[in-house]
Amino acid sequence: MAELTWRFSRSSGPGGQHANTADTRVEVRFDISGAPSLGPRQRARLLERFGPSVRAVASDERSQARNRELALQRLAARLADAISPRTKAIIIP
Repeated sequence: MAELTWRFSRSSGPGGQHANTADTRVEVRFDISGAPSLGPRQRARLLERFGPSVRAVASDERSQARNRELALQRLAARLADAISPRTKAIIIP
């Protein structure tokens, strides 16, 4: 969690007065190039796929706390998908 950078802003779209005053849109960013938690192969895979950083955004809910959870889940899913080794398709004639 210490390796994540959080940013909050106002959500766009409908929502009445609440959307105009609350910073409910959440963006979470993970610095791939500077993350001490990654091994060399993991870092290489992530850098190849995303570049020096990866981010996830959530503005689905009216609650900032819920959007934080969603953004974190999305980031975790993107990282897990990118780190997992790809299998090559074998075409049998």
